[in-house]
Amino acid sequence: MANLWRDARFGFRLLAKNLGFTSVALLALALGIGANAAIFSIVYATVLSPMPFPNADQLVMVWSKINGNRNVVSAGDYLDWKKSNTVFQDINAWSGTSFNLSSSGPPEQVRARLISPGSNTMMGTRFFLGRDFLPEEGEVGKDHVVIMTHRLWQERFGSDPNILGRQVRMNGELYTVVGVMPQGQPDRLESQLSVPLTFKPEQINHDFHWLLVLGRLKPGVSLQQANTDMDAVTRHIAEVYPKSNKGWGASVEVLRNDFIDRDTIKDLWLLMGAVAFILLIACVNVANLLLARGTVRQKEIAVRASLGATQWQLLRQFLTESLALSLIGGVLGVGLAWVMIKVIVVMLPPGTLPSEADVRLNLPVLLLSLAATLLAGVLCGCAPAWQTARVNLNDTLKEGGRSATGAGRHGLRRTLVVIEFALALPLLAGAGLVIHSFWKLTRVDLGFRRDHVLTSYLPLPNDRFSHTEQLIAFYRQLLERVAALPGISAASVSTGMPIVGTGFGMPFSVAGQPVADPSSRQGSGFNMVTPEYFRTFGIRMGKGRVFTEQDVAGSLPVAVVNETFVQKYLPNVDPLTQRVVFEQLIPGVTKLGPPIEWQIVGVYHDVHNGGVRGKGFPEINVPFWQSPWPSAGMAVRTAGDPSSVAKSIAALVQSVDSDLPLDQVKTMDQLVDESLAGDRFNTILFGSFAGLALLLAAIGIYGVMSFAVAQRTHEIGLRMALGAGRAQVLLLVLQEGMLLAVIGLIVGLGGAYFVGRVMKSLVYEVNALDPAAVSAVTAVLLASALLACYLPARRATQVDPLVALRQE
Repeated sequence: MANLWRDARFGFRLLAKNLGFTSVALLALALGIGANAAIFSIVYATVLSPMPFPNADQLVMVWSKINGNRNVVSAGDYLDWKKSNTVFQDINAWSGTSFNLSSSGPPEQVRARLISPGSNTMMGTRFFLGRDFLPEEGEVGKDHVVIMTHRLWQERFGSDPNILGRQVRMNGELYTVVGVMPQGQPDRLESQLSVPLTFKPEQINHDFHWLLVLGRLKPGVSLQQANTDMDAVTRHIAEVYPKSNKGWGASVEVLRNDFIDRDTIKDLWLLMGAVAFILLIACVNVANLLLARGTVRQKEIAVRASLGATQWQLLRQFLTESLALSLIGGVLGVGLAWVMIKVIVVMLPPGTLPSEADVRLNLPVLLLSLAATLLAGVLCGCAPAWQTARVNLNDTLKEGGRSATGAGRHGLRRTLVVIEFALALPLLAGAGLVIHSFWKLTRVDLGFRRDHVLTSYLPLPNDRFSHTEQLIAFYRQLLERVAALPGISAASVSTGMPIVGTGFGMPFSVAGQPVADPSSRQGSGFNMVTPEYFRTFGIRMGKGRVFTEQDVAGSLPVAVVNETFVQKYLPNVDPLTQRVVFEQLIPGVTKLGPPIEWQIVGVYHDVHNGGVRGKGFPEINVPFWQSPWPSAGMAVRTAGDPSSVAKSIAALVQSVDSDLPLDQVKTMDQLVDESLAGDRFNTILFGSFAGLALLLAAIGIYGVMSFAVAQRTHEIGLRMALGAGRAQVLLLVLQEGMLLAVIGLIVGLGGAYFVGRVMKSLVYEVNALDPAAVSAVTAVLLASALLACYLPARRATQVDPLVALRQE
């Protein structure tokens, strides 16, 4: 131990004496270790860490299943599952909603959940204040109680310690606060309020699917046993209710990451691989620096060996120095990781990670950082230690020994440069694919005009109007007044809109083609729109007509469909001669109405829905006046800046209904930009890490060529004394450096192809070995290598032959 401490002190003294070398090495290690710690903190929080609930492995989602696809659950199915299963300790349901919350200022729409009483107790949530909902509060008429998150309690109610029992106004009615959730995971949910889930008699049916169901398994029950039990339960329900439940099953899935996109998890592991490459490149870089310094120290090593130092003692000295360097780099890397985590969390698009993911530096992340630090120290120290073992003491101690060792001594450093470029190319190729993919996404033809459009959402409560005629009259009046505002050329109301999505999905059949099994019907996006919808968004018709003001309740039910719908379901017939059959959606009622035949009167060109990538999804549009719905979106086309009319529209809505806020006011350009947030995040992150790899590779080849020029000063001076020109010397050095870069690029092509194959499912219309992306990053790498080689090569041309020869 005393020897190790002596070696460590000697190593720290050497690092302090060579501040230039130490600074470059520490920067490389800090960047590599910091990037790994930051990305691993996200991977750990999302994929590996235990969820913040007691016995979290017992928590499962229970989905309805149809044609192999999971679906939300009907109220009738949920209640039958709760009564008939034998594998759950408890099973509860919830659904998303929103409330117009009024306090001191104008009403504000707040996301909320309707949850079964006892849901928080089942999950094991401990309240900051108050309690969970009581069983009797799940009855209609006793449900005007609310639980809020800690964040909402702080921000909206000033951390009022007497909040329990206080009444708040939501949707124009009073609710009593009975609980405040703890800090942490609930605050990361989109929903900031919870109210009891209750069922009116008409809501208890098996055909309207609208609930999410969470359960806690009994101790010792496996996922397979739970699925087997639920299969038996759903078969029995299908026998009792064949019309609504034939073909429907259930799927029990672990709660962990059940809502996260699988591509997101794949992205995280790819990012983890990318930063692992950066750490390897950083280690190779530092190893090269240590090799260069080791070459200068060879006489010192030879003297120590001649005085009795063993190979093990010399090896230990080099490894101790390397570990000391890496430990300092590790500490700096952890500090850098803390900053990177803050930046990445701010950049992350909302909803990318599950609410259970608490991204921060914790013990597992610090342990990984320590492991990466020790690994980096060993990897960096092995190269100079191996070089030391091959030192010829006699040659080194001779007067001319420095020049007698020959070029073979530099072979390891050259090999490490080749490895750096071979590692950098796959990382840059992956970044090139992501950048090319994002570039293509920004130039997609969306199928509509995105300019001069302002969108908003009207969170009208389902029970705001008791009759459909009142609902239609409300929206007619609102549209007329909005359309009359200065600068607005068109205004529409719809349940969905381009980029955002259609709002509903409906099973349907084609008239004249009866379906024996309702569960086997095809599905399509479903949108209710007012007549000006197509003009507001500039959607082009390919065939037939758009809706008119004559398409109202009592007239012929009509529909327009998109081109994908025709290609998929009506490929060999004239769509304008066909009728589609699906059930009526009844405003404010969670129950499907009777089936209606809708005559197709038009076909419109496809628009992108559900994001910029969302193309090729069948859609049906019907007139809003024939099938109205309370909550809807509103869009206006303006002559000038669309955001300039936002205040006028908000004031107009307030004048029509003082309890109705104008929510989610955004231009269509903003919506498109937000839909690209995930791709932009990946592009920035992959691009940043690729740029870091490029910088490290360039520094690596620059260091090798600089050292090579310094070591060959005598040779260069001799060449110039014998008549070699500056151009010849410049070319000699450039050829040596560029040869290493080209060999590294050739070796790295295989890795680039493998990375492309892995990333193919994550990028948009880009091949695994995309010529444009690979050519671009190869050119960038070669250019950086050329610049890194040119600087020492130019210095070589300025060698004075007389001075160089006199030094020898």
